[in-house]
Amino acid sequence: MYDTPISLQDSCVEYICDNIESVCDVQASPVESNTKLTFKDPDVYFHHNISDQLLKLLSEKGKLTDELLSLFDPHIVRLRHVCIRHGKLSSKGLRILKSHKILELEATGLKDITVNDLIGCLGEWTLSNLRNLNVANSTFVTNPKFCVIVSLSKLKSLVSLNVSSTEFNTHGLEIITEDLPNLEVLDISSTQVDDIAPLRKCKKRLKSLSIYNLRATNNKDVGSVLSELSELRFLDLSDDYSVQFVSLQPVPIPVEELLQNADCFPNMVSIDLSGKDRVTEETLREFLDTHPKIKFVGLALTDVCNIPEFTEPESEGYRKDLTITGEADQKQILESLRHYYKRAVYVQRTLYNLFRLTHTFREPKVDILELILPAMKHNPRELGVQMAATACLYNLSKGLLGAKIHPKWLAKIIHLTLDAMDNFPNHQQLQKNALLTLCSDRILQDVTTFDKYRCARLVMDSLCNFNEPSMNRMSVAICSILAAKISTGQTSQLGTMKTYMKKLLTLVKQKTDDKLVDITMKFTLSALWNLTDESPETCEMFLQEEGLELFIATLQAFKEEEGRKEVETKILGLMNNIAEVKHLRHRLMQEDLLNIIKELLQSKHIDISYFAAGIVSHLAYDIHLFSKEDETVNEMVKLLGEVVLTWEQPKTEMVAYRSFNPFYPLLQCHSCPPVQMWAAWAILHVCTNNRQRYCPMLTQGQGREILFSLFNNPETHPDVFKIILKILELLFPNESPFTSAKDISLDQTS
Repeated sequence: MYDTPISLQDSCVEYICDNIESVCDVQASPVESNTKLTFKDPDVYFHHNISDQLLKLLSEKGKLTDELLSLFDPHIVRLRHVCIRHGKLSSKGLRILKSHKILELEATGLKDITVNDLIGCLGEWTLSNLRNLNVANSTFVTNPKFCVIVSLSKLKSLVSLNVSSTEFNTHGLEIITEDLPNLEVLDISSTQVDDIAPLRKCKKRLKSLSIYNLRATNNKDVGSVLSELSELRFLDLSDDYSVQFVSLQPVPIPVEELLQNADCFPNMVSIDLSGKDRVTEETLREFLDTHPKIKFVGLALTDVCNIPEFTEPESEGYRKDLTITGEADQKQILESLRHYYKRAVYVQRTLYNLFRLTHTFREPKVDILELILPAMKHNPRELGVQMAATACLYNLSKGLLGAKIHPKWLAKIIHLTLDAMDNFPNHQQLQKNALLTLCSDRILQDVTTFDKYRCARLVMDSLCNFNEPSMNRMSVAICSILAAKISTGQTSQLGTMKTYMKKLLTLVKQKTDDKLVDITMKFTLSALWNLTDESPETCEMFLQEEGLELFIATLQAFKEEEGRKEVETKILGLMNNIAEVKHLRHRLMQEDLLNIIKELLQSKHIDISYFAAGIVSHLAYDIHLFSKEDETVNEMVKLLGEVVLTWEQPKTEMVAYRSFNPFYPLLQCHSCPPVQMWAAWAILHVCTNNRQRYCPMLTQGQGREILFSLFNNPETHPDVFKIILKILELLFPNESPFTSAKDISLDQTS
């Protein structure tokens, strides 16, 4: 059904990352006054591939800390290719790297320590042998505001260096071109280099140079310097119009001159001219004709990406061997997304063009999802990017397309969609895009590996921030489903937020006033029902905000209206939740409400009658427990026994329960058999329709003991006994004949 499944290694590493507490112990360090992590299994050993993957994934998930770094003891794991991104790490934690022999090091986005500090955490072997270093978006500036670059000169074996988007300057360029004899790959994009003349010192060995978005004032001779770099295979001269650089002019690169010089770049394989609108079609054609080795040309944010030789296979001179970035067709758009996923200006433009294409897709496009998600992740606070990305994700995951996408990818879509909601809570269209994506049965029912509580909270925030009908509908639909899937503690956290409760009740009141039972009304009632399930705190908030009075009015308003049945079922379900709370059930002892419940107890619809009977059972339990007298309740108790006996087991579940705890006291209400009968019937109902879920729940708790107690008690009412027998037959199907097994002891069934 899906594309390539997740590998066993990937699944195992993912599990370790998500369950660090389960697989590791915290120990006091014998040397320093801090704690360290160790694997619980003393025989664990990871070869470098798994070690590198584990570190990278922990970093990508935002979990990497100094304490977690202590897990990478060189006696247990071996690091060779280290990847650390945006971790809140100190030199103290990074010292673990000293004992590893590292060949490649990527440490991007580090702001709490300098690159100088990072290099100080490397061992002698690594300093002598490190080949690739990427410190993009990190800092060279120390506390006293000094830019310290000299530490780079220690890395004598360095072949590739990326210092893009740092304070790296011309002085640093002079140092590395002098002191790094093996340097072949250099990225100084978006740095403070204002003169590239030092590159002449390595012109005989530099094979790759990136000066994207280089802004400077002293680069008058830049064309001459570039033309001397005869060994270049890869050259990135691209540009954009980032706001952060508005005060500085682009490097005045004479692109036309360079391209017209047939002797320049004889070994060129890849050239990026994106954002350079001064390039003419004629010059570009001639350059490509004189440089047959070229396989890649970056032309995003230019007009020349549209020439027929790049877009029309039937065109004379069509260059099928070239990879082009641009906006002219789907192939160029996807290449742009692949190459420029870290560049906000490019990504926004590319996703805008991609969105227009997504309407035409009829099959799942996981390859496109793989390109969109990194772009979202690397530009979390760029509104334009997130707007376009969330719109694309919806089109790519909705309906039948989503049904064919592996849950792994759907989980990633959810995670990044929630990040977008979190970062832009007040932007209505972005929130709507997110709700459109999340409001999917496939996502809400089939994907298990996402933070459902966070999702429900963000959706409720969106519901409270905006009052747009379609957004209301989606929000309550999502919340109603997720509220049944999160823990009781989490439902209480949501349900006790006064703003959330007020908003949900306001929606119910609006629909009640309009006498309209639409999908928003149904989902709002379901959300309230699920939020109050086994949550006394939410029930109290509901009562405090006058929800009970509203629900009584709603029941009365819809007595004769279409949609009455669904309204009654959901409202009675919520009242059951209140009735289960011992100190709150007295709030239901209102004459007008009791009369409604008595009427609904006799409903021809079994689900309505069932929930009404549940309320009666809890109220009757209180009355019998404390020998109270209430004429209306006692009258309903008489009806209760008769009603339960008329029910036939529905073929589908009417209700879902988190536990059977509310039923156990009722089963032991020996002075009122109708109450026992309803509780037993309720348990039999869910166990019959969902045996896999509910039978273990019953046998693992105190339910088994209570059931056997009733089974072996000669005073158990015959009608109660019959139902108990059916439950036990479901629990222990191999006991035959069970009807003669009254002498079965609990020990024998353990």
